[in-house]
Amino acid sequence: MRLLISLLIAISMSLGVHAAELGDDGLYKSAWMRDTFKDLGEDLAEAKAEGKRLMIIVEQRGCIYCAKMHEEVFVVPDVERMIEENFFAVQINMFGDVEVTDFDGEILTEKQAANRWGLLFTPTMMFFPEEVEDGLTAEEAAVAVMPGAFSPGTTLDLLTWVKSKGYEGDENFQKYHARMIQERQQN
Repeated sequence: MRLLISLLIAISMSLGVHAAELGDDGLYKSAWMRDTFKDLGEDLAEAKAEGKRLMIIVEQRGCIYCAKMHEEVFVVPDVERMIEENFFAVQINMFGDVEVTDFDGEILTEKQAANRWGLLFTPTMMFFPEEVEDGLTAEEAAVAVMPGAFSPGTTLDLLTWVKSKGYEGDENFQKYHARMIQERQQN
């Protein structure tokens, strides 16, 4: 009987989860990802027009940590809802050849852009303010960068911190996250 109940719980928890699918390029494609011309200035303007924040997610084919994020973190309803409602997400292939126009107007391939921005790990999420000063690169303009795979709680805390512009205040993300963990434990 316990096995049957466990099985039913597992099945019911999986319902409604929007699993990402692998695209032709070998990268996971989530419903909340935007297919754009990868002109960051245009993407930023479109995000702002929708009342959202621009988020770039850099991934690569065969990345086990990218798979973990798409299969275990981005599918958590609170995380998925936070992204869908508040972020304009654009995917970059760390080793891709699609053209990207950086904020400063420089046109690069995805792999050149990832190299220019100093990215070493996948996945890496980069978050941007509503306005970016002329002449800045994505690396210089980013208000937060999250390299690697993290738990749903850490990811949700970062998304919330960015959305609420925590980077403008005195509480850095690590202190904010520690406070959120403590608050969740008290409730």
